[in-house]
Amino acid sequence: MTLPRFLIVTGFAVALVGPAAAPSYGQTTNKAAVAVDDSTLHTRVDAAIKAQPTLKDQDIDVKVANGVVTLTGKVQSEQRKVRAASTAHVAGVTRVDNQLTVDAHAGKDMDDKAAGAAKTAATKTGDAAKTAGAKTEDAAKTAGAKTKDAASATGEAITDATINTKIHAKMLDEATLKGSDINVDVNDHVVTLKGTVASAAGKARAAEIARTTAGVKSVSNLLVISEKK
Repeated sequence: MTLPRFLIVTGFAVALVGPAAAPSYGQTTNKAAVAVDDSTLHTRVDAAIKAQPTLKDQDIDVKVANGVVTLTGKVQSEQRKVRAASTAHVAGVTRVDNQLTVDAHAGKDMDDKAAGAAKTAATKTGDAAKTAGAKTEDAAKTAGAKTKDAASATGEAITDATINTKIHAKMLDEATLKGSDINVDVNDHVVTLKGTVASAAGKARAAEIARTTAGVKSVSNLLVISEKK
């Protein structure tokens, strides 16, 4: 069968051109820019401003919201205000709202703040030194009190109570004090003997026992010799 000539020509043209390209959906030629969070932008802007010699001592406050930087505070000149805005335009910032005011005393205000901070620190240091001094003084008093109650050869602390106990123990074994009624009072290592003894020898012996007891400073012998009935 012979095909019509126009069909042959049309088929030949289609073979040369080839199939039409299929349309593509859901593709883009440009990648979306990676957004920088406000916290990172704040850090970058603040660091950039502080790195500028003419801006680091100015009273500049930086706030960032949705990529927009807002500058508030004071600078000493219009030139510094412009420089601050220019410096704040770091990568990722979409816009800078420059609300800085020009004040010739801006730098002095910062100096006053620094001086105030130094004064506060000095005051705290002084208070700490006073506290440390008071603690040292208390420790010295405590050490003095402990030294007052000296230690015996065995390392036992010699207190008034210790002295009293030792004197009573010695008197119990003393023959010349049998039948005596002796009261031993110890105050600040000073011994006072009161009561009655059977003889002058007993009175002297009681005083000697007290005087030779470790830690005793002095003895007040107020013992009375009882009369025999």
